[in-house]
Formats: sequence, C-alpha cells, structure tokens
Amino acid sequence: MPANNLTLNLACGSVTFSFSPQAAQDLKASLDLLIERLKENTAKATTGGGSKPVPQRPVEYRYTGDVFLEVFCNPNIWPTPFAAKVLLTIRSTSVKLTTEAELTRVIEDVNQYLEQLG
Repeated sequence: MPANNLTLNLACGSVTFSFSPQAAQDLKASLDLLIERLKENTAKATTGGGSKPVPQRPVEYRYTGDVFLEVFCNPNIWPTPFAAKVLLTIRSTSVKLTTEAELTRVIEDVNQYLEQLG
C-alpha cells in the first residue's frame, strides 16, 4: 500500500484513500481544535457555577483531491471527547460513503498515517 494512503477504521470496516501529508496535517489541526472545544464544554459542565455553557461552533474540515473528504462534528452534543463521533463523507467520481466514526479512532488513524510518513 503506498505511503500516501490514509486508512480510517470505522465501526464496521475501514476505508482507504489517497491523502496528502499536508492535508493530514490540516485534518490533525482541525481535530485538535475539536478536542479543545470538547474539553472546554466538559470543563464548564463539571465546574458548574450555575452558568449555562456557551455553545461552541461546529468543526468542519473539507479536503478535495483524488477524493472529497468532509469531517463534521458539533461539540455541543457530546459529553466528553471520548464519547464524541464525527460524521464522515468520502466521495469520488464513482462512490459516496457517509458514516459516523469515533473521534478518538479517527485521531489515532491520522496520527498513525503521519508517523508512517516520518
């Protein structure tokens, strides 16, 4: 398998597609932002204080290359980063896949891809 293929493991199977190292870095940055927003919500919920948490903006990442990839998550609906799921859409000229994936699994897959690149 060429080094520029990203494999995302899903609840029932996986999907592999061509993905550039720069796109992986950009996706990692978006996922890091999402984790920070989820942690903010968790911290506000656990500290209480009687104030209502400020809604966080959804995180959306889009990549267009050999395939179109979209990763979307609304951090306001998940109690912790470990419970969060993202909506993935992967589309090429002949196929379209839309599914949910565990946020932590996607992060692991992207990190593994970047580690393999060196």
